[in-house]
Amino acid sequence: MPPNLCKVVNEMLKGNKKYLFYLHILLIVYSLSAVCSKLASTQKFLSFSFCLLYGIVLFLLALYALLWQQIIKHLPLTFAYANKAITVVWGILWGLLIFGEKITPGKVLGAVFVICGIVLYALNDGDTDESKENACSGADSGQDSDLNKIPDVRDSVQGEDGGAENE
Repeated sequence: MPPNLCKVVNEMLKGNKKYLFYLHILLIVYSLSAVCSKLASTQKFLSFSFCLLYGIVLFLLALYALLWQQIIKHLPLTFAYANKAITVVWGILWGLLIFGEKITPGKVLGAVFVICGIVLYALNDGDTDESKENACSGADSGQDSDLNKIPDVRDSVQGEDGGAENE
């Protein structure tokens, strides 16, 4: 990575690198739930193997949900959610390794776009603590906030005579 890119990423994460690592491990777990789901779909409906595989799917999704809540305590939600797109890359890899699916140039190009999108999104995240404070300070200090500028819908529904209809 170029030095300025490293600086931006380091500044954005500010000591949360281990949570970024945990996030990506968790996203691997999440992608494995799709693998188990596909494997279950090849089994006879409600057979033991079908139920076992779907039980694994439910376990993995429950684990994912619980751990996701813990991770987003330490990372910005928008940043964490943007990283979920990396599961596309894991899906391509699992498709190749487990199901023997071919990796086409289109899939590789799509994965590259996903990764570039995540990087661009993360680098252009302008939500710093200072900008959040400035965004909220208008409502707290008595200044006009955007919510005060929303017109009352009743104003456009009422007639010129204050809402009384001519009969």
